[in-house]
Amino acid sequence: MYLQLKRMGDIFLSFLGLIILSPIFIVLAIVIKLDSNGPVFFKQKRVGIHKKHFYILKFRTMRVDSPNDMPTHLLENPEQYITKVGRFLRKTSLDELPQIWNIFIGHMSIIGPRPALWNQYDLIELRDKYGANDVLPGLTGWAQINGRDELPLDVKAKLDGEYVRAIGFLMDIKCFFGTFVSVVKSDGIVEGSTSQKRNQEAASFK
Repeated sequence: MYLQLKRMGDIFLSFLGLIILSPIFIVLAIVIKLDSNGPVFFKQKRVGIHKKHFYILKFRTMRVDSPNDMPTHLLENPEQYITKVGRFLRKTSLDELPQIWNIFIGHMSIIGPRPALWNQYDLIELRDKYGANDVLPGLTGWAQINGRDELPLDVKAKLDGEYVRAIGFLMDIKCFFGTFVSVVKSDGIVEGSTSQKRNQEAASFK
């Protein structure tokens, strides 16, 4: 019953969001076009509920010659690909706003495990253990407010499993408001080999 109510809430809130945020969409689209050559939106194949593939929408934050189908934090030097406007969009998570459309048409939910890239086979397999592939992926979720890019895959999958086990109104509210705190603090955002450098630096002090 809760999942049905959750879906109804997703439809209502995403429809409302598309209307209210449409002026921001227009402004960002113009700024992106002025900043660099290429489309306004970026589409990428992701894994949805029951491991069905869909295309996630984002505002484009990188140059059109950037490597595709690879998490940005795994690139050796992502700074060379990220545009000036893109840097701001990523820091504020505004690049994720177009996913409101994914939510509206049923590919995603507002709250749920972040959809894996189609080729993140290790993460997909780990999520199978926790049943995290059997719920709609989300714009934000439990793992997002507990580490985001800095999390090892096994920890991320385990947190996704914790969300599935505890799924309900209180859990979703906790994730929803926790996201605002994470965005303001830019918690867990790692670009390129930053996390590897941190680990190396930490090891040098042991």
